[in-house]
Amino acid sequence: MIDQPLFTSLLLLPFLSAPLIYLLGRLSVRKGQDSGMKAARLLTLAALMAEIVLLVLTVKGAIGGGSVQILVGLEAMRFDGIGLILTGLVLVLGVCVTLFSIPYMNKEKGEEKFYALLMMTIGSIIGLGFSYDLFNLWIWFEAMAISTYFLVAFYNEQSASLEAGIKYLVQSSIGSALVLFGIAAIFATQGTVSLEDIWQYADQLGTLGALGMVLMIVGFGVKAALVPMHTWLPDAHSQAPSGISAMLSGVVIEAGLIAMLRVVSMTGKMNGNWAYILIIFALINILVGNLMALRQTEIKRMLAYSSLAHMGYMLFGFGIGFGFGSGTGAEGGFFHMLTHGLMKGLAFMSVGALLYVLKLVKGDHSSLKLDDLNGASRKYPLIAICLSVAVLALGGLPPFAGFMSKWMILVAGVETKNIWMLVAVGFVGLNSVLSLGYYAPIVNRLFKREQSEVVAAAYTRVSWMMSLPIMVLTLAVILIGVWPLLTDFILYNGQYFLLGYFFN
Repeated sequence: MIDQPLFTSLLLLPFLSAPLIYLLGRLSVRKGQDSGMKAARLLTLAALMAEIVLLVLTVKGAIGGGSVQILVGLEAMRFDGIGLILTGLVLVLGVCVTLFSIPYMNKEKGEEKFYALLMMTIGSIIGLGFSYDLFNLWIWFEAMAISTYFLVAFYNEQSASLEAGIKYLVQSSIGSALVLFGIAAIFATQGTVSLEDIWQYADQLGTLGALGMVLMIVGFGVKAALVPMHTWLPDAHSQAPSGISAMLSGVVIEAGLIAMLRVVSMTGKMNGNWAYILIIFALINILVGNLMALRQTEIKRMLAYSSLAHMGYMLFGFGIGFGFGSGTGAEGGFFHMLTHGLMKGLAFMSVGALLYVLKLVKGDHSSLKLDDLNGASRKYPLIAICLSVAVLALGGLPPFAGFMSKWMILVAGVETKNIWMLVAVGFVGLNSVLSLGYYAPIVNRLFKREQSEVVAAAYTRVSWMMSLPIMVLTLAVILIGVWPLLTDFILYNGQYFLLGYFFN
């Protein structure tokens, strides 16, 4: 039974367009002409813009009281505030990454596969965000994993890239298997995979059901890069094309977190302290992520490790929301999910632009080191400024978006008036300051008077197609930091749907 054609179109369009994108690109390769590849790039952008229009129209339908869901037997897809946040983020980043990748991936071997797989990844994330039963959640999760395997190992002729792809494949497959075993355990006790039905009888799950919950949390935690299940992340993010690094760090790991939160939201009637488990993971992630990032000299690897810390900030907010019924905490978690996606997308694309003009254009696929950034602002002032905004925002400095989202989470912790939470708030705040220990040197290197050898030898300008999405994300990071009320609508709806099942 289909209750909302627009919603159905939103879910299906990426998967209908992906094969056509690939075929257009392959036609271009076989004929030795660029016209088909140009059409494939244009179709990718057009499909993503159509997705944004469909999302806006679906939101209007939901606000108007229309039924926005798809039911096929017991399988449910439902439009809600949580899926809205994830879908909005992945579509914005998807458009930016596609535009950025047109010059970045130009004439790369397998370019047509890149855009088709990117579209499949985006479609899978959208489906995952709106899943309302465990079976659908796992199917979309697997679809996202399969498409990102090939994107991580896109440069498969390079041993480091292939190694990163295999490591990602093995660890993600183990996580997916754990999720499947967890679903089987829940189904054995409840006879259903519906999130709503499981929530109603969560207090009757028993030992086997609780074990199933643990297996799913761990399985989804692999994709969400929870320590110690994070070891795939630094290699995958550093070896993938820069646009894919932006997607992996900005939204793929957050999709894993959304899946895990769906599972945790079912446990409201159980007696387990699930919220405090999230808080413990959060503190570990923040500390390990910051300490590992401090040791890095390779920029993309440093940004990858910093994602561990930022997942910790999100988990801390959601843990406060679940543990203390704090709407502010859950909103803070979603707010940081949104701002982190924008900030980290901006950071990876800015670094990618510098990597392209300094190295890739010369056929050099080596990584971009901290020393390579010396004096980059003298030749590439716009990219240097945008990258500086990105890392300072990630470090939590005002007036940028990262400060506002971290501040909301810390305020929620203080409002609990719990002594242990106050200690945790202090710990999180100090770690945010600690992160400047690896963000600030990036800015310092960019604006040094002396130029590194690679900067001095650079001769290529940054394409406007690279610069445009970078500037758009920079403005968004600044605007949300100055005017955070812009996000109130989607943040409130996100926490309402997350905490509604947990506490009702």
